Amino acid sequence: QVQLVESGGGLVQPGGSLRVSCVASGSTENISSMRWYRQFSGKRREMVAAIFSGGGTTYPDSVRGRFTISRDNAGNTVYLQMNSLKPEDTAVYYCYLRGGDGMEYWGKGTLVTVSS
Repeated sequence: QVQLVESGGGLVQPGGSLRVSCVASGSTENISSMRWYRQFSGKRREMVAAIFSGGGTTYPDSVRGRFTISRDNAGNTVYLQMNSLKPEDTAVYYCYLRGGDGMEYWGKGTLVTVSS
């Protein structure tokens, strides 16, 4: 079992920056990928960043160049640095982990609000 705990959400002005974090605990010996998703009110979740076991990353066009995913050396903590934030980035941001065995885990989410 893996537990994921997000932190760092909050209110930020348009054009500002925010970093959210996700700490993974439990059976984290074999992680295939860690990702950040977001969910707008009433919408399905969309992936905004992924980092794979080899260190590669991927982003959708909507955030590429503004968002950066990274992880610590132990590989158990993943960060999402969000720059040039827009009101349309307002959402609940969820951490996701996929283990090497294919098991999937989700955090409970952290709210990011971009507003003046």
